[in-house]
Amino acid sequence: MNSEASTQPRQPVTGAPPALADVRRAAGLIAGHVRRTPVLTTVVDGRPVTLKLENLQLTGSFKVRGATHALLRGQPGVPVVAASGGNHGLGVATAARLLGVPATIFVPNTVPPDKERRIAATGATVVRGGDRYAEAACAALNHAAEAGLRYLPAYDDAEVIAGQGTVGLEIVEQAPECDSVAVAVGGGGLAAGVSLAVGDRLVVGVEPAGCASLHAAMAAGEPVDGPVDSVAASALGASRVGELPYALLRAADTRLALVDDAEILAARDRLWDEFRLAVEPAGAAAFAAWLAGRVPGEHPCLIVCGANADWIPA
Repeated sequence: MNSEASTQPRQPVTGAPPALADVRRAAGLIAGHVRRTPVLTTVVDGRPVTLKLENLQLTGSFKVRGATHALLRGQPGVPVVAASGGNHGLGVATAARLLGVPATIFVPNTVPPDKERRIAATGATVVRGGDRYAEAACAALNHAAEAGLRYLPAYDDAEVIAGQGTVGLEIVEQAPECDSVAVAVGGGGLAAGVSLAVGDRLVVGVEPAGCASLHAAMAAGEPVDGPVDSVAASALGASRVGELPYALLRAADTRLALVDDAEILAARDRLWDEFRLAVEPAGAAAFAAWLAGRVPGEHPCLIVCGANADWIPA
């Protein structure tokens, strides 16, 4: 379950923290390249709830939003390098294919086979770089520096965060009745972008108990390294929350929630049983927190953020 080492290499932080205007600009730029995903409003256990179905996004994850925006804002045609446990790499590889940009994706040996297969299917070069994400990230950074190529971080990048924030703009338009938004947190890029876009709605950052980088950062007053051990680690396994996401989420007075692996898997299976939504464990984290009563609000919106895992019910 470990996708990262306890000490993550310091990755470059690119850009100043984005603002709402940047998210709105990103929405216009990526509109012709990614899907505007639907929402599902329903009642579960007698409570109203809305699900934002990013599992239906291109690549099965929100990550393609930020990757597409970052590449569109960069120099056309310049090759890109990324490191990923799966979803970011797939997002970058897919965006690169759509925009005609060569891409090299470094992955750890622990990458789920389905994610590695799908990255390779885009035409990107896939390189295995060690047993943990931290080792793959070091290899990717070194390769980018030596070859003079652009390295695209998974979450500590202003353009990536702005692109992820377009999910929040869609929630405001599609589900204005929702008074809070719950989002799973790995490195924090999605939660940070959403916090910019949803106005005065409460944002709840949900983390697995075994890899709670945002919780650790909030307690320490800055991003710090922490353990990574969760069934959702392939997508939420950042050992350190990003510096830009941390700054934005702290300023937004983000509420925090923890879920354990049993709760995540139970929520994943329930999404399938009740709605026929096949999602990866990370994609069920926000739903798990809501089922456990850890997401406030009369009518929350829960972001179902990804679907890239083999389907093996608990």
